[in-house]
Amino acid sequence: MNHSNSDFPMVLLSHRGPVTFQHSESGWTAVRATGGLVNALTAYLAEYLPEAIWVCNAMTDADIAVARMYNGSPLRVALTPTPHLVEFGADATGNERNPRLNLRMVEVGKAEHRDFYSVVANPLLWFIQHGLYEFTLEPEFTEREHNAFERGYVAVNNLFADAVAEQLGAFEGRAFAMLHDYHFYLVGELVRQRYPQIILSHFIHIPWPSPDSWRMLPPSWRDRLITGLLGNDVIAFHTKRFARNFLLCAEEFLDLPTDTDSMTVQFNNRIIKVRHFPISVDIVNLEKVANSPTVAQHVRVLTERFLAQGRQLVLRVDRTDPSKNIVRGFHAFAKLLADHPDLVGRVTFLAILQPSRQDVPEYRDYLAMITATVTEINSKYRLPDYQPIQLYVQNDFALLMAAYQVFDVLIANSLADGMNLVAKEGALLNARNGVLALSETMGVHEELGQFAVSLHPLDVQQQADALHKAITMSPALRRSYSQAAAAAVRRNDIRKWLADQLGDLAALAGQG
Repeated sequence: MNHSNSDFPMVLLSHRGPVTFQHSESGWTAVRATGGLVNALTAYLAEYLPEAIWVCNAMTDADIAVARMYNGSPLRVALTPTPHLVEFGADATGNERNPRLNLRMVEVGKAEHRDFYSVVANPLLWFIQHGLYEFTLEPEFTEREHNAFERGYVAVNNLFADAVAEQLGAFEGRAFAMLHDYHFYLVGELVRQRYPQIILSHFIHIPWPSPDSWRMLPPSWRDRLITGLLGNDVIAFHTKRFARNFLLCAEEFLDLPTDTDSMTVQFNNRIIKVRHFPISVDIVNLEKVANSPTVAQHVRVLTERFLAQGRQLVLRVDRTDPSKNIVRGFHAFAKLLADHPDLVGRVTFLAILQPSRQDVPEYRDYLAMITATVTEINSKYRLPDYQPIQLYVQNDFALLMAAYQVFDVLIANSLADGMNLVAKEGALLNARNGVLALSETMGVHEELGQFAVSLHPLDVQQQADALHKAITMSPALRRSYSQAAAAAVRRNDIRKWLADQLGDLAALAGQG
């Protein structure tokens, strides 16, 4: 399929957009957003679907001001040499060297967005889907949460459904619409009501747990969320396990006929496909950044500081999200040092962490727990010229690109993860035959687990033993694991992930 010449335009929806705006004396400038998904979608749409319209949230006051300037119409952003606004008609479609994106930024009231994002989507949906609640004391669904669902989540989903429908109307309803993630579970059915023949897909980037987990939500919420998703033609996940769990939910909660052989569910006289497409990374752009002079300087510094005289480096790159299980990972490293005191002074744990959702109390508390744990472990195992855990809490993309190249072990021990792109980035860029240590509960384990040491996320002793196995692995086996993992990532890059989905949608269009 030649995506750039597709007969069907594309409308894409995600909460975060590809850029945010700033204002200076010289006018409006745009800053590229961070995050693997956003950057991958940006590169793909600019190259293959230059007429696509990306609907997203106006994240900042400057974004809102720009959105108001365009009064609900799409705006066009040039991505090079630095992101900036351009007028339609001025090299409108762009090209590979001069890419363009069309954005429809939606303004959401602060109170509505707070209820939508900080009360319902995060933490409630995120915590339920990642299995983070203990349920003894939380969550509690009071009048506050029910009001937040109606006035926040439902209201904001209606607002974004309106924006998506407006863009589809410009294409006379003849387009693909690709919706993304847990923020917008209701949008598919809302758009379907306006355009019954539209081809809709929804990709969910976080785990979809079994029905027992969803029973913790009020039935009035749960059934509406599932019904909203069933407005799509395709509902997609990273793994077959998550896709099967969705079918079970549709069958158990809504009593719908499902077929696990064809991976379909019937609803409102329609057959909905439930698919799995494991997401990957943008290899071209990652390697371009990894080979930059700034990253090379970081590589030299890290090598001199942590790898001289045969020393080894354990690396962690993550957001400070409770689902990432960072504290237990540090406890496992401490147990490794306790069990193998000969490694004290020889192995350093470098943790590069990005602060996450600090407007949500649970996330603030978890970051404080992380720093306290590191302080405790360092005080116990510190030597005059050695600190066992080096903790960087910052957003420094060049630094982590360098760290990927020099690790001996990369640990990702999440409690649950839809995929985990850190593991794929590390496997792709590492230059020391580094070993992956992956939680068996992450989506990426299905792809790369056979080329890694497996971790049980709650078993600190098992994790410590697995880290020791990785650190002491023979050079030949390290090289075999590293090369196989990198090859698997190269076979399934972000372009294949998106192309497979578009091919699925194109097949549906051909059936209409």
